[in-house]
Amino acid sequence: MGEPYLLTPGPLTTAFEVKEAMLKDWGSWDGDFRAMTAALCQKLLAIAGDDGGEFDCVPMQGSGTFAVEAMLGSFLGHDSRTLVLVNGAYGKRIVETLHYLGRDHVVIDKGDYMPPRGDEVAAALSADPAITHVVLVHCETSSGILNPVKEISEVVAAAGRKLLIDSMSAFGALPLDVRDLRYEAMVSSANKCIEGVPGFGFIIARIAELEAAKGNSHSLSLDVHAQWANFKKTGQWRFTPPTHAVAAFMKALELHAEEGGAPARLARYERNRDVMVAGMRDLGFETLLKDRWLSPIIVTFFTPAHPNFSFPRFYDLMKARGFIIYPGKLTVVDSFRVGCIGRLDEHVMRQVVNAARESLEEMNVDSACPPEEALKERARLAA
Repeated sequence: MGEPYLLTPGPLTTAFEVKEAMLKDWGSWDGDFRAMTAALCQKLLAIAGDDGGEFDCVPMQGSGTFAVEAMLGSFLGHDSRTLVLVNGAYGKRIVETLHYLGRDHVVIDKGDYMPPRGDEVAAALSADPAITHVVLVHCETSSGILNPVKEISEVVAAAGRKLLIDSMSAFGALPLDVRDLRYEAMVSSANKCIEGVPGFGFIIARIAELEAAKGNSHSLSLDVHAQWANFKKTGQWRFTPPTHAVAAFMKALELHAEEGGAPARLARYERNRDVMVAGMRDLGFETLLKDRWLSPIIVTFFTPAHPNFSFPRFYDLMKARGFIIYPGKLTVVDSFRVGCIGRLDEHVMRQVVNAARESLEEMNVDSACPPEEALKERARLAA
């Protein structure tokens, strides 16, 4: 059957050509690798829409969370006060990071079901003039919510504050064009919508913010300004780079462009979502979110109420059929998640639905409907 499809928000299923690109070894100080890094940054800036030279791109070794912490620690000065918009586990992780960093912050927490809206952000900024920055998760993959980033951006800009965006699971598919949105910096990762492999993240930031970040960082290895300055001076990463992951990412960027860039990738992911959600609903599964807020990245489903249903058993049965799904990450109700991104299409998603049907039959589960209490809780919190 071959390796299973990864129905997760990253790491995800990659193209054969991306895997193949990792077969060559690279010298981290060699001119060819330095040229590869420079080309990588230029291609990412082009995806972000920077045609005026106001932004630069800074790759950072490590997982996505490493890159998020690097962005926060470098662009939030010691006298900053940050409004964090939370509606899931990754917003909460940003809050936890700011605790570690000792950066002053306040929170708007919307729970698992609803996005932050522009009017409440505007009210919070008006009520607290000391707030200097706002941090928003573009796509909150713990619930699957696609947050209204343009709406938030407009409000933050109108209030004269600075916006940092965690676009970890969105950049490369969902719009984040600097010509349409005002933000100071965003962060994403190699193994998400560009469909590369894990190993590094990257920050795209205004050059003025990069210059002003000197001395802010709490960390040697996560200092974005120092990393940027070293790239400008030598073209090299400060510490050993994930050479094979970078080579794989260059091939992934090539395939991204061949597909038609972010708009084409978004269209494929949206079709994946629509086909999969329709099929799962036909089986009785219920999505955590209403259609308006469903992202094309990952979808959260309530765990069925049927007494024979066990998520660990369902997971194993799906894996045996070639699909690795994702556990839930909610605080209120039991759930699981199915990703829509990676090297797969609507035909694969129909196979996912068939595998779910067969797995339910093997478990003797004749209805995938969620507990009534879960639906009531959703209705109450979304009211």
